[in-house]
Amino acid sequence: MAIRTEIVGFEGAAGRIDCALDWPEGAPRGWALVLHPHSLQGGARDNKVVTTIARACLHHGLMAVRPDFRGVGASAGAFDKSIGETQDMLALVAQFRERYPDLAARPWVLGGFSFGTSVAVGLHAGLAAAGDTPLPRALMLAGAAAQRFQPADIPAPAHTLLVHGELDEVVPCAETMDWARARNLPMVVIPDASHFFHGKLLMLRQLVLDKLTVALAAAD
Repeated sequence: MAIRTEIVGFEGAAGRIDCALDWPEGAPRGWALVLHPHSLQGGARDNKVVTTIARACLHHGLMAVRPDFRGVGASAGAFDKSIGETQDMLALVAQFRERYPDLAARPWVLGGFSFGTSVAVGLHAGLAAAGDTPLPRALMLAGAAAQRFQPADIPAPAHTLLVHGELDEVVPCAETMDWARARNLPMVVIPDASHFFHGKLLMLRQLVLDKLTVALAAAD
C-alpha cells in the first residue's frame, strides 16, 4: 500500500492530465506508469486491475503514477482511440522527468490493463523511436487489447509480461494469442480468469511481483 497518494496535474495537448502519485515507504528506487482501461466503458485509474499492478510496484519501492485519460475525472479532453492518449503519455513522461529529476535516471516500468495496454505499447514504441532513455525495464500488459487500437506493425519489446484470462469475455484469449504469436512473445494464461481477473487478482499481483524482481535486479 502507498504511504501517501498525491494528486498532481501534467499538461497534455487537450489540457490537464490528472494523476494520482502513490509514494512507497522510504525513498523510491524508481517509478511506474500504470494505465487504465477504456475511458468510455468506465475505465479510470482506480480500476482494481490498475491498482493491483500499482501496489505490486509499490512493494518493490517504485512510485506508481496512475493518470486518468482524456475526459475521465478531472482530465481534460475527450476519448481519442489511443492516439491522443498516447501523445498525452509521451508528454507526461517528459514532464515527470523535469518535475522529479531525482527519479528521471532511475529505473522505471510501464503497465496497462485492457485499453491501457494499447496506450502503453504505443508509448513504448514512441519513446524507442525517439531514442529516449532510459526505456522501461518492463512492459506489463494485462487483458491486452493493443491489437484493437494500435497499428499491426508496432512491436512489443522482449521484456514484456503478457497476462490474459482464459475466459476473457471482452478480448478473447485467442485474439491476444494471435497478437503475441506474431511478435514471438510468451503469454501467461490464467485458467478460469475473466477480463477483469475476478477472484484472480492475487495471482496477477504475484506475476507482476515476479516480473519486477527480475527486471529491477539488473538495476541494483
